[in-house]
Amino acid sequence: MKRTPATRGRRAVRVAVATAVAALPMAAVLTVGSAAPLAPPLGACTGTGCPATWPPPNNGDFTGRDASINVFTGGDYTVTGRAAEAEGKIVALGNLTVDKSQGGGAYNMGVVGVGSRVPPPNGSDFVTTGGSVDVRSGNRILIGGSDSKGQAFGNLRHAGSVSGTVNIDPTGRSIQDPNAAAPYRTVLTQIEEVSGCVGRATATGTVNVTNSEATFTGDGTSMKQVFNVTRNLASPSGGQIGLVFNNIPAGATVVVNMLGASPVINTYTGTALPGDQTTRMRSKLMWNFPTATSAEIRGSAQFQGSVMAGNPGGTTTIAQPGLDGRVYLAGNLIHTGTGGYEIHSYPFDGDLPDCKVSPSPSPSTSPSSSPSSSPSSSPSSSPSSSPSSSPSSSPSSSPSSSPSSSPTPSPTASSTSPSASPSNSGHPSSHHPTSHHPTGHPSSHHPGHGGELPSTGAGNAPVVFGLAGVGLLGLGGLVVLAARRRGRHS
Repeated sequence: MKRTPATRGRRAVRVAVATAVAALPMAAVLTVGSAAPLAPPLGACTGTGCPATWPPPNNGDFTGRDASINVFTGGDYTVTGRAAEAEGKIVALGNLTVDKSQGGGAYNMGVVGVGSRVPPPNGSDFVTTGGSVDVRSGNRILIGGSDSKGQAFGNLRHAGSVSGTVNIDPTGRSIQDPNAAAPYRTVLTQIEEVSGCVGRATATGTVNVTNSEATFTGDGTSMKQVFNVTRNLASPSGGQIGLVFNNIPAGATVVVNMLGASPVINTYTGTALPGDQTTRMRSKLMWNFPTATSAEIRGSAQFQGSVMAGNPGGTTTIAQPGLDGRVYLAGNLIHTGTGGYEIHSYPFDGDLPDCKVSPSPSPSTSPSSSPSSSPSSSPSSSPSSSPSSSPSSSPSSSPSSSPSSSPTPSPTASSTSPSASPSNSGHPSSHHPTSHHPTGHPSSHHPGHGGELPSTGAGNAPVVFGLAGVGLLGLGGLVVLAARRRGRHS
C-alpha cells in the first residue's frame, strides 16, 4: 500500500503520542521527591566569575564575582549599633537606614574589607532599594572597593530619595528609578513560599538542648536532614551555647527550622576556618524561621550557613561578629552589634525539602532536655521588632565577652552528648574601625581577623540536575527540559 502524506502524518502523530505515554511513568518517578534548590537569583553563585573554591574571610585580592543576591529583605534594612559591612549583591524592597548610634562611621556595602572577597560583577547594581535611603548624621555608606589589581564598582539603584552621605566608587552611579524594586517582587514571593514549605518538612533527626550545648543528631542516611526546633537555642538564662551536629552524611543538606513566634539563637559556634564542622557544612546549611514575628541570631562567632525567614511582617536581627552565608528575609532586617559586625557573601547550594513529600512539621526537640519548650518563655531574650531597639539589650552579644560567656555549667542529666568546651580560637573577633574602606590590600588588615586566612581547599560541590519540565512540542514527541545549576561552589 502506498503511503500518502496524510497517512504518514497520522502515523507521526500516533508515534508522538505513544512516546509521550511511555515516558510519563519515568517523568513521574523523576519528579516525586525531586531536589528543590533555590532558583536564581537566590542560592548558588551565578555568572561567569564564580570561584571554584570559596576562601575563608580574608582581605586579599578578589577571588571571583557573584551575580546572585546575597542579602534580600522584603521590608526595611536598618543598620544600628556598630555593624560595619554587608558583602555581595543587596536588595531591600523597603527603606535602607544607617543609624549607627554607637559612634557612627561607615557601612560598607557590596565590597567589604574582610569577607569572601567575591563581589558582584562590575557595573551591576550592588545595592537596590524599593524605598528611600537615609544615612543619619555622622554615618556614611560606602559602595564599591578595590584590591591590588583594580576596582570593584557598582550602582546604588533606589526608588525613593537619598539623604546623607553615600560614597560610590567610580564608575558606579546613584540611579533614581521608581521601578527599582519591580524585578524583585517575585523573589519576595519565592522566599515566602520556600520558607513556609521547608518549615512544614518532617524531621529526620532530633535535637537535644542542655544548659551548654545543642546537639543535632541526624538519621545517618537522608541527604536532606531536617531538624525542627520549638525552643530557643540558648542557655536557660539566654546566654551562649555550643552547636554540634552528629550522624550527618557527607554532602547532605541540613535544615534547622526554628519554629515559634520569637526564636533566638545565641552561640559561640563557628570560626569560618578550615576543619571547623560548620565551615564544612556552610554551603548546604540553612537556618529557617518560617513564621517568626521576631527572630534573633547573636553571639560571638563567625556564624556559618544561610538564613531564611518567611514572614513578611517579621523582623530578623543579626548581631554576630560575622555571618557567612545568604540572608533571605520576607520581612525586615536589623544588622547591629557592639563591634564591627559583618555579613559575608557565601552561596547556598543545598537541595531543600519538597513540600509534596514533606506535608507537616514534626517537632524534634527533645522534651526532656528543654528547660522550657515554648519559644516565648524567654521574654528577656526575644528581640524587639523595632529598629530602635538597643543592641546592648541582647545578652552576651559582645565578642569581648565570649570567653566568660562560654558555657561552664555541666550538661543536664538529659544530655546525650559530651559538653563542648570552646577554646578561645572559637571566638574570633571581627572588630575593625568603622571608617575602614575596603581596599583589600595587605595594608587594609582587619584587626581581629588575624590577617589573610588560608584557602579552605574545600573543592567543588557536585553539579545537581533536576527535571524542570515535561511537555509535547508539536509532533516532536516528549521533550524533557533539564535545569542545571549554574556555577561552582565549595
